[in-house]
Amino acid sequence: MTAQPKKRAIIESGDGGLGLGLAAFISNGEDLGPIIRHAFETGKPEALMQNLRSIVKKKEVEIEELCRLHYEDFILAVDELRGVLVDADELKSMLTGENIHLQEVSSASLLKLDELFELYSVKKNIGEAITTLKICVKVISLCMACNGYIAEAKFHPALKTVDMIEKGYLKNIPLKLLKKVVAKHIPLIKMHIEKKVTSEFNDWLVHIRRMAKQIGQVSISQASLARQKDEEMRVQQREAEAHSDARPDEHMYTLDVENTDEESTLNFDITPVYRAHHMHIRLGIGEKFRDYYYKNRLMQLNLDMQISTSQPFLESHQPLLAQVAGFFIVEQRVLRSADGLLSESQVETTWEAAIAKITSILEDQFARMSTASHLLLVKDYVTLLGTTVSKYGYQITQLIQVIEKNRDKYHQLLLIECRKQIDDILANDSYEQMIIKKEYEYNMNVTAFHFEPDDVTPEFPYVASFSSGVPDICRLVRSFIEDSISYLAYNGRMKFYEVVKGYLDKLLIEVVNNSLLNMIYARSLAMSQMMQLAGNIAVLEQACDMFLLFSAHMCGIPKRIAQRSHSGLTARAVLKASQNAAYNALINLANFKIDEFMVLLDDVNWIAEEAPDNSNDYMNEVLIYLETLVSTAQEILPLEALYKVVSGAMSHISDSIMTTLLNDGVKRFTVNAVMGLDIDLKLLEAFADEKFHNIGLSDLGKETTFADCLVEIRQLVNLLLSSQPENFMNPVIRGRNYGSLDYKKLAIVCEKYKDFADGLFGSLSNRNKQNARIRSMDVLKRRLKDFS
Repeated sequence: MTAQPKKRAIIESGDGGLGLGLAAFISNGEDLGPIIRHAFETGKPEALMQNLRSIVKKKEVEIEELCRLHYEDFILAVDELRGVLVDADELKSMLTGENIHLQEVSSASLLKLDELFELYSVKKNIGEAITTLKICVKVISLCMACNGYIAEAKFHPALKTVDMIEKGYLKNIPLKLLKKVVAKHIPLIKMHIEKKVTSEFNDWLVHIRRMAKQIGQVSISQASLARQKDEEMRVQQREAEAHSDARPDEHMYTLDVENTDEESTLNFDITPVYRAHHMHIRLGIGEKFRDYYYKNRLMQLNLDMQISTSQPFLESHQPLLAQVAGFFIVEQRVLRSADGLLSESQVETTWEAAIAKITSILEDQFARMSTASHLLLVKDYVTLLGTTVSKYGYQITQLIQVIEKNRDKYHQLLLIECRKQIDDILANDSYEQMIIKKEYEYNMNVTAFHFEPDDVTPEFPYVASFSSGVPDICRLVRSFIEDSISYLAYNGRMKFYEVVKGYLDKLLIEVVNNSLLNMIYARSLAMSQMMQLAGNIAVLEQACDMFLLFSAHMCGIPKRIAQRSHSGLTARAVLKASQNAAYNALINLANFKIDEFMVLLDDVNWIAEEAPDNSNDYMNEVLIYLETLVSTAQEILPLEALYKVVSGAMSHISDSIMTTLLNDGVKRFTVNAVMGLDIDLKLLEAFADEKFHNIGLSDLGKETTFADCLVEIRQLVNLLLSSQPENFMNPVIRGRNYGSLDYKKLAIVCEKYKDFADGLFGSLSNRNKQNARIRSMDVLKRRLKDFS
């Protein structure tokens, strides 16, 4: 017990201050790092180590004493308590720091949030104030502008401003007093504008009725002057083109200048109508004004169309029609320019009612007239009325119908007269080529119709390709054109070229062509006459262009323009078809004549025992006829027609021989008969090739020659004379040498075919030579039977 106090005294006798500090730090659980660092920095680590060792020993002594006092449980409790104390200290320090940090951050955010709420409130108040001020300023400025427009009688912008205020701002005015004042004055302004424009329109109605007659007279006078100018121009143009010195541009320029000067007198003011209509539309009562306008104008028209009973119609028709023309000229101007004021149906209804009454008046007056000049005088002015109003889009069908009743009748009478004359011409025609001996006859019958170039003068006597009936028909057609234009020219500015062309087509198709067809189907003409008729039709078909150019020339259409037109006469195609009918008739006549010679096939010895040295009689007759046919056709017909006729004749000859072999009249035939046919065909083929090349048909690029028309009978003869007829069943050989033969026809012919005649004195050597061909023919017969 006495030893322990001594030891503690020794320890404390060292560096007592340092030892006490260390002990305090250790007791508090503080960091010893600064003390240790300071000891090493001052160079006294030994003292530190000594003090630490003293503290350790002291603590060990204390521990030993405590352990002895509380034993092991106390030791454990102390250890646990020290651990809990350390954790509690750490948790306390952590919570303290987090609390301080949270308070610092949240206090700054709350200050900023309060500031933001305050700024939003200020912004909202300022925006509402600005919006209110803008609306009020805009409304007031529009009201001031509207007052200025009304003071200057500018109703359109004034009404536009009122609509803008009413539709865009009135409901949104925030100041009730201002809103009430504006709403009260809007109807008053609209009523004021309506009264002003209606008053102006009523004044215009009175003025325009007085002007309507003058407008109509001026417009009809322009139409009359233009028609006269056109007639003069047509005469000058025809004369100029006849001398190849036309100057259409200069004439057209003069006409345009005159029209421009005359159109200036047609100016009339309809501004009050535009103004009133537009203002009523903007006021929302456009339908009311449209009805008001229509009823007032209809009343004026009914008053204008009353016929004077104290004045003859010949004297009153011009003022009446001029008033009507002026009325509808004004209406058309209003329809085009015052959008929506008048509908097309209203104008058409008014025009239909007016034109119905005019038509009724004209029909009644025409029925009363007994003098042609009176009818033409009224008709002329009615035509001018139609020409005038048609420029403004009005339908004048009823007027034209009244006038054209006589026109159709007139042309029908012309057609009847022409039909009689053409029938006489065709009946009296000799159908021989026309021989012209003198130049004036040539000019009258050839040059006048441009059958030959104008600069070519032939040697006389001149043999024409047509007969005397062709120039007579051409003169008759030209006379018909002139008569038709003389009547249609009364229609002034009407473009009657198409009408003339229609009547010309009718003449050529219904009269000329039908008369020609009657001659073709009558079968009263000989072969040469039928050829000449076919040649005449070809000339007339070519003359259609001349007729068309003559019509255009008489209608004042320049030749160069008419030639550029792609629409020709339908009659040309019809006459072309009639040419084909004539060619078919020629083919039928030729075939009929050939049939007379082909009858001689019945005299051929089909079972001849010897091969013939010469052609059969029928072929000689056929060749003589074909020579005559080709020589005659070559002088009259064009090459294309000649080709058709001769090709048809060749094909008919081939068909006739084949038909003869197929018919029951030939029970059987021998190789010698076939050899005779071969001789006939060679003569005919030589003739065909010679004529085809000599005539010049090879230059036309025809793929089928005259000899090709005999291909079927030629292939049959070649097959019957071949050493191996069975080769026909070989597709390659058949396609190359026998492609035109028909299986059924060949089977019939082969059944009749005998390789030699049934004679008692036939040469044994010849028969041996024929055995192979006979066997081959038998094989062909069997295979043809199997095929069929």
